[in-house]
Amino acid sequence: MPIESHAKILVVEDDATVRNLVLTALEAQSFDLLAESTGRGAIASAATNAPDVVLLDLGLPDIDGIEVVRAIRVWSQMPIIVVSARSEDTDKIAALDAGADDYLTKPFSVGELQARIRTTLRRSSYLSNAPMRESSTFENGDLRIDYSAGVAYLSGEELHLTPIEYKLLCLLSHNVDRVLTHSFILNEVWGVEHQADLASLRVFMGTLRKKIESDPAHPRYIQTHVGVGYRMIRSDAPKDAI
Repeated sequence: MPIESHAKILVVEDDATVRNLVLTALEAQSFDLLAESTGRGAIASAATNAPDVVLLDLGLPDIDGIEVVRAIRVWSQMPIIVVSARSEDTDKIAALDAGADDYLTKPFSVGELQARIRTTLRRSSYLSNAPMRESSTFENGDLRIDYSAGVAYLSGEELHLTPIEYKLLCLLSHNVDRVLTHSFILNEVWGVEHQADLASLRVFMGTLRKKIESDPAHPRYIQTHVGVGYRMIRSDAPKDAI
């Protein structure tokens, strides 16, 4: 059976005519199809249905498609193919830098679209014979993050985090038990063009710890590796392990 047989494809397009044309073209390929017309709907569907490929338009009515890419990339590496009328290199670079896997410019042929999907599916098929469904939530002890909703909880109570604190928490949770260097965190959270410094990172990490650690001096979740970076540990790990 071909790799692409019965793969689940999420089509995100606000133009009903274009959306129906794409769905019709893909129906003949034995794909399982999902459709959304808004960015927030796309994020929710991606979290709930774990599609094998997302076909994403950028010009959505509620939020820009690039923001959808960034939101999904917080918690999943599911393949995303941007399908957009924006043909400028700057738009392509922005989408790819945000985490898109491929970029297809409108207008396009049905054959090219199908070929891009097949290539993307083949590229990701090594993960497993049956695609692994990635969870849209993270749990570690009393800490829980609902990535699709953009909310974190501690012992069932919602945490009131700033955008930077939430981004730091998601980055650490996505890399549990891995030491993340200061430079890696600065680049991922603020970006290479932002003039954030180590002092700023320490301030935000300190405020985040105050909100999730009952005793910041003896952390349960976030360890400091002096001179190197930070690591989120599993809550049942020995507290003296560095």
